[in-house]
Amino acid sequence: MNKPLRRIAIFCGLLVLTLLIRDNWLQYVKADSLATDKDNRRVTIARYSTPRGDIIVGGGEAITGSAKTSTSGLNDLKFKRTYKNGPMWAPVTGYASQAFGANQLESLEDGILTGTDDRLFFRNTLDMVTGKEKQGGNVVTTLNAAAQKAAFNGLKKQGGKGAVVALDPATGKILALASYPSYDPSAFAGNSDDDAKAWQKLQKKENAADPMLNRALRETYPPGSTFKVVTAAAALENGLYPDADTKTNSPLPWIMPGTTTPLKNEGNIPCENATMREALRVSCNSVFGKIGADLGNDKMLAEAKKFGFDAEQFTPVRSSASVFSDDMNKSQTALSSIGQFNTAATPLQMAMVASAVANDGKLMKPYMVDQLQTSNLDPIEQTDPQELSRPLSPKNAQVLQSMMETVVKDGTGKNAQIDGVTVGGKTGTAQHGVENSANPYAWFISYAKLADGSSPVAVAVVVEDENANRDDISGGGLAAPIAKSVMEAVINNKK
Repeated sequence: MNKPLRRIAIFCGLLVLTLLIRDNWLQYVKADSLATDKDNRRVTIARYSTPRGDIIVGGGEAITGSAKTSTSGLNDLKFKRTYKNGPMWAPVTGYASQAFGANQLESLEDGILTGTDDRLFFRNTLDMVTGKEKQGGNVVTTLNAAAQKAAFNGLKKQGGKGAVVALDPATGKILALASYPSYDPSAFAGNSDDDAKAWQKLQKKENAADPMLNRALRETYPPGSTFKVVTAAAALENGLYPDADTKTNSPLPWIMPGTTTPLKNEGNIPCENATMREALRVSCNSVFGKIGADLGNDKMLAEAKKFGFDAEQFTPVRSSASVFSDDMNKSQTALSSIGQFNTAATPLQMAMVASAVANDGKLMKPYMVDQLQTSNLDPIEQTDPQELSRPLSPKNAQVLQSMMETVVKDGTGKNAQIDGVTVGGKTGTAQHGVENSANPYAWFISYAKLADGSSPVAVAVVVEDENANRDDISGGGLAAPIAKSVMEAVINNKK
């Protein structure tokens, strides 16, 4: 063979070798990533080629479904998602759209819902042998339908914006997760021009109310006086005060350290040297601000972290981290200890605070997926309750329970009283805007205790109403009635 032909043969051989290497790279090394790539049209076609499994709430009610779509024109996707009471359940389900993908449970449990999860291999193989069409599995949630309805309707009736989270203190099960305003995932579940228009109208740049924001998990608010429960816990845990009824060292006025500024209370309330019980009942800023300053940033931060602050929560849907800052001086720590300055919390976080107190100091990890099932309802995976931390000793938790119960019995939380049920709670009216220029946020956190001593539900409610009369905004006035209705729904559901 002459030299030019040899060079051509070598070059062609190298080309063939390169193609073989590339082919093997794609088939074996990149196979999994290409198979699941969001831009791989075959993945999308497969996802919507059969009906998705359902997301199910307490009592076995499916809140999702599937419907056949027209496959004319460019649309080659056979089924689209449908939702029952979509706006009410959207903060739980998220959305699954032919055009815009999926989020929340629809995304996190996509393998189960589409039937592609490896754990469904045996079920899928059996269906193939018997000639049955492949079906997705089901996601059974911890949600209580009655509690969710009470939460959503309460927010809707109030108007404005807001969120509600209800937990089972003993297990961490999420019983309600509502956000308002909300959206209907069915409106853009398909791939038509109408779906695209519906999606566009829900985007924040088109809709200032931002209905697709999950305020229960993703929005952080200044918690205001509801954070005083954490500050009281820190005082008890660190031995600053031995019980609820010892007088505190709280002069009036109390000047914040390093300043000439007094930390003011609302109105003429009895805060001078008040006991922690009385200070929580009437919500004394001066008492709890001084407690925070006396304990110092490090001890306050440590206690806040035990309740879950400064850490994301995965329910499995991710919740934003609530914030209690480090490296603050005494004056800043005082303001943070009454839920102002840099302190910020999600509604989930404040429900966790109430839950830990109700559960005798034990904080359980919050979760919303109880079980994964095959299409014929065989269990694949069961979630077991998991302890997250111990913010309080049982003794101190019971002291704090007695304080919160005084708030509802004879304090700012009277609107949460339920006949025949012991309710503990704390109101909050959190400053908002530059120099407190905007309407404040109304908060209420609470728990219900039955005659047998069990506590089936803890709740956090936040309401932001830009149109309300500023003087009418209070946690006890706006948020407590919603919390009461959610607690009643859970209690009645247990009977």
